Amino acid sequence: MSIFKFALGALSALAAIASGEASAADKISFGLKWLPDPEHGGYYQAVADGTYAKYGLDVTIVPGGPQTNNAILLLSSKLDFYMGGNMIQAFSAAEEGVPIVVVAAEYQKDPQVILSHPGVGLDKWSDLPKATAFIGKEGLVSFYAWMKSAYGFKDENVKPYTYNAGPFIADKNSIQQGYLNAEPHEVEKNGGFKPNVFLLADQGFSTYASTIEARRETVEKNPDLVQRFVDATAIGWYHYLYGDNAKANEAIKKANPDITDDQIVYSNVVMKEHGVIDSGDAVTLGIGAMTDARMQDFFDKMVKAGVFKSNLDFKQSYTLQFVDKGVGLDQRPK
Repeated sequence: MSIFKFALGALSALAAIASGEASAADKISFGLKWLPDPEHGGYYQAVADGTYAKYGLDVTIVPGGPQTNNAILLLSSKLDFYMGGNMIQAFSAAEEGVPIVVVAAEYQKDPQVILSHPGVGLDKWSDLPKATAFIGKEGLVSFYAWMKSAYGFKDENVKPYTYNAGPFIADKNSIQQGYLNAEPHEVEKNGGFKPNVFLLADQGFSTYASTIEARRETVEKNPDLVQRFVDATAIGWYHYLYGDNAKANEAIKKANPDITDDQIVYSNVVMKEHGVIDSGDAVTLGIGAMTDARMQDFFDKMVKAGVFKSNLDFKQSYTLQFVDKGVGLDQRPK
């Protein structure tokens, strides 16, 4: 190619960009694991403030819910990315040979909590194994298995948790599972008292949570797309935590009219207070951070609890390729 033709080509490209004729943004569908709420604030923020658009992404957030299985939609290529739970689900996928990979972890701490009544001898974590425990089916084979292994909680104390706080409120000698930004607020409103809240992460339940999952095929064939989505999501979370998140909150309420302003305020306060998102390795490596050491620690605990066998190649469940780059750290308050 002659210098003249090269110059003409370069000028044409610049003209196209200047006139808004640059290539269209990549369309992305991102599935939530449940109905929209403040727990998903960073994703909605990145849509609302144009962060995804700046990274060349046109993102549609697909709500989850009781009649929706977005994890299956990811696997069947109906979604591009999915918001996973914690690493137990990811390890299970690896165990079953499911080609899903965790590419980032937005929560440094799983928001899973145990609640107890105040002033009845259940004010310390060490008091709780003696109490009646309202635990759901999924909890029994995950975090409660760890609680039994690490702290001596017992199966005979368990009663089924049906996502109704009434039985716990009525029984002062009981404990109940919950999510940091949900059940404590519900109990305070409906029970007329402020429960003790024990974040399992602070007791050693060291899993990451609110993960971003992708198909292995996407990771291998389109790493640039994955990187842009991971980076933009991290920026979205910084903006949601430390900037003006009004538009994101309005989008959440529009997507789920059951969400109230006081729920949003409560969630934002407790998530910051407990360092769910911006703590630990995220402080130096950026939101979304993961490390091999942390993954190994959690896997070892799950093996000890009998949740997984020691020969599982759990490292197939995640990759550090897209995280730990310090993206967005300049957005943190000094």
